[in-house]
Amino acid sequence: MGIVKAFFDAVGGNLADQWQEVLEADAMDDSTVFTKGVKVRTDRRNNNRKGNSDIISDGSVIHVYPNQFMMLVDGGKIVDYTAEEGYYIVKNSSTPSLFNGQFGDSLKDAFNRIKYGGTPSAKQQAFYINLQEIKGIRFGTPSPVNYFDNFYNSELFLRAHGTYSIKVTDPLRFYAEVIPKNAARVDINDINEQYLSEFLEAFQASLNRMSVDNIRISQIISHAPELSRYLADALDESWKKLRGFEVLAVGIKGISYDEESQKLINLRNQGAMLGDPSVREGYVQGAIARGIESAGSNTAGSAQAFMGIGLGMGAGGNFAASASAANQAQMQRQQAQAAQAAPAAGSWVCACGHSNTGKFCSECGKPRPEPAGEWKCAKCGHGNTGKFCSECGSPRPAGEWTCPGCGHRNPDGTKFCPECGKPRA
Repeated sequence: MGIVKAFFDAVGGNLADQWQEVLEADAMDDSTVFTKGVKVRTDRRNNNRKGNSDIISDGSVIHVYPNQFMMLVDGGKIVDYTAEEGYYIVKNSSTPSLFNGQFGDSLKDAFNRIKYGGTPSAKQQAFYINLQEIKGIRFGTPSPVNYFDNFYNSELFLRAHGTYSIKVTDPLRFYAEVIPKNAARVDINDINEQYLSEFLEAFQASLNRMSVDNIRISQIISHAPELSRYLADALDESWKKLRGFEVLAVGIKGISYDEESQKLINLRNQGAMLGDPSVREGYVQGAIARGIESAGSNTAGSAQAFMGIGLGMGAGGNFAASASAANQAQMQRQQAQAAQAAPAAGSWVCACGHSNTGKFCSECGKPRPEPAGEWKCAKCGHGNTGKFCSECGSPRPAGEWTCPGCGHRNPDGTKFCPECGKPRA
C-alpha cells in the first residue's frame, strides 16, 4: 500500500475513470501545524460509490501543495508519505514510495523504525503537516527575570514580552510526539502551554549567556539574533531531537525593569553624569537657584521668605562654595593634563629624542632640522621652499640641499647627509 506520483494532465483527463476523489489539506493558516485531508472533487463517471470522508479508496488522488508534508495513515499508523508538492495516486498494491524531498535519507531512516506492515484497513486517511515557519507565537515573562549586568555591576531584574517562531524539522517525529491522538486539526496555540513553559526556561538560560558575553541589559533587544541562537541551543535536545521542531527567530517587543532595578540604573547613570565637573557645577548652581526660588515663594510672607534665604545661604553656603571650588579645581586639573598631553606650539624632537622649542637641542646641541625642501637665503637668512626668497627676492642657490633630519647643508651631488646619514628629500 502506498502512493505513486502522477502528472497533472493525467489526473485531469485520462485517469478520470479510475479515481474516486481528490483530497487536499483542509484550511491551513499561519498558526496551523496539522490538519486532515478533505475531499474537494468527485467525478460522476466513477462507478465506485463506497468512499466516504474518512476512507481513501484505491486510485484516489491526493494533492500536496508547497511547504506541506502529507502522510497516508492507516489505523493511526503511517504507511507512506511525501515531502514534495504534486499529485499522488493511492495504490494499495504498491510498496511505500517515500518521497523525502528536502529531508533526504534521514526521514526514510526514521520511517523504517515506525513503518506499518499490516494489510489495508477500512479507514485510510491523509494528514498534512505545515512545513512553513510558524510565526507570531506570543510569550511574556510572568515574573521578573534576573540578569547580571557588568556595566552596572549589579544583579538586575527585567520583564520581557514578544513573539517567536518555530519550524518543523522532522515531521514524522513531530506527528508521533506532538500531535494529539485522533486529532483532525491542530493550531500551535492549542498545544503551546507546555512548550511556552520550556521556552521561558530556555529564555532565562539564554539571558545568562548574554550576561556572560558582557551584553548590557539595555542592548538585549538589538541582540535578538544572538538570543535566537542561544534559545535554539538550549531547546535543541527537548524540541528538535525529541519532538521534531526548533526555534527559528525571537522578536522582543519590550523590556521593563522592576522598581529596584530601575532605581539602580538611574543612580548609576546619574553618577556617571555627575562625574563630569562641569555637569556637577551646573547641578550645584541649579540646586541653589531652585532653593532660592522655593524660598521666595514662601506663603508666610516676603520678609520671612528672604530671612529663610539668608539662613539657608548661611547654612548651605559653605557647602556650595566648597563644592563649587572642588568642581573648578577638577576642571583646572583636567585642562592642565590636556595641555601637558598636547605638544607645545613650535616644539620639535631632536634625533636624540629630546623635545625642544628653540633653534638648538638643549640636550645635545644639534640645530633644529629644517622642513624638507626648505633653504636659507644667503642674503637675508629667511627660510624658503620656492625658487626665490619670499623676503628679499633672491634666487635659490644651486648646488646645495639642506638635510631634513639635522639641518646640515650638503653639496648638490650627494644623496645622503654626511652628518646624520638621512637621504635627500
